[in-house]
Amino acid sequence: QVQLVESGGGLVQAGGSLRLSCAASGRTFSDYAMGWFRQAPGKDREFVSAINWSGADIHYIASVKGRFTISRDNAKNTVYLQMNSLKPEDTAVYYCAAFSGSYYRRESPEVWGQGTLVTVSS
Repeated sequence: QVQLVESGGGLVQAGGSLRLSCAASGRTFSDYAMGWFRQAPGKDREFVSAINWSGADIHYIASVKGRFTISRDNAKNTVYLQMNSLKPEDTAVYYCAAFSGSYYRRESPEVWGQGTLVTVSS
């Protein structure tokens, strides 16, 4: 199984940017589709974005399309989430996730990271 460690969260003003990183170790990184989820205070965890093994197949929820960009570097075993034009409603703990296959099939992740907090002030 792969292990995931996120970094890059923090406090940012509305309209600002952050880049989250998720470093993977263990099994072959390119075996996994990767994704990002988030959980705001008092809300359920929600899917944000996913990327297949090659980066050719990408998914976003509607509320982040055009503002967030997911990418991966298989040579560095890392997946990224570039977040631009941040809004207060983007405030959440962001979790990196690995899916059991090389493509995202809308399934639950096989592995979760520990989460990193993103706070967007108004």
